[in-house]
Amino acid sequence: MTHAPTGSGTTARDALDGAITAIAAAGCETPRLDAELLLAHVLDVRRERLLSDPELLVAGAAVRAFQDAVRRRAVEREPVAYIVGHRAFRRLELAVDRRALIPRPETELLVEVSVGLGAGARVLDVGTGSGAVALALKDERPDLHVTGSDLSEPALELARCNGERLELDVQWLRADLLTDVGEFDAVVSNPPYVAESERALLAPEIVRHEPADALFAGPDGLSCIRALLEQLAELPDVHFLAMEVGAGQAPAVAALTRAAGFDAIRFERDLARIQRVVVAERHR
Repeated sequence: MTHAPTGSGTTARDALDGAITAIAAAGCETPRLDAELLLAHVLDVRRERLLSDPELLVAGAAVRAFQDAVRRRAVEREPVAYIVGHRAFRRLELAVDRRALIPRPETELLVEVSVGLGAGARVLDVGTGSGAVALALKDERPDLHVTGSDLSEPALELARCNGERLELDVQWLRADLLTDVGEFDAVVSNPPYVAESERALLAPEIVRHEPADALFAGPDGLSCIRALLEQLAELPDVHFLAMEVGAGQAPAVAALTRAAGFDAIRFERDLARIQRVVVAERHR
């Protein structure tokens, strides 16, 4: 939407002010950013234009659409990414919805540590969700043979749609961790790693809207990681592993990884300086 006759609708700036107030009152951490993203989506304009164009109006159907988006954010505490339907990840714009977790910036570390794999390596992204890691790897390393697996068929449907839209040749596989997945040189994964005891500590956006099966992993958050590493211990051809873990879990996961036969282990920290990704290799 661009301009409308004087007197119809309200200015984008005024609409933003009201939305920011409502979203802030709901306890959301970034009310201005949220409001700007929602209004830019409704008006189909860049965020910069919301403040640079004093004549930009919110009118007609856009009024109701923006009110509904703000209600979903403030009242239902729905994540902005689910409301607008997309999220940026590395160089890609991914479709996202409640079938899979919203890709986080820290998960980009999985791609960053894996782009140096050998030419033509066979890579499996376990628990691919929206397909973010698998698709980003294929985008940045077209020579890799990338497969994304997930136990959730709805998540795989979302991943397939992203792959088709982005025209990236990633294979998709329904599998329970590494059961019957075939042979791979490298495994990357953002597995469930939140302890059940931490459920009450998570933001409403996460607990109410994101899939619980992709979040929670037993009393200490390590049940899925343990199962994955037990399977990796029986797959000596996998020589590279990169796995996202929760805050404080890296030392315990490193010990499990070493027990699975990996002999070179390091940690990659996210922007909050948390040891977020465990990277391991086998040299024997």
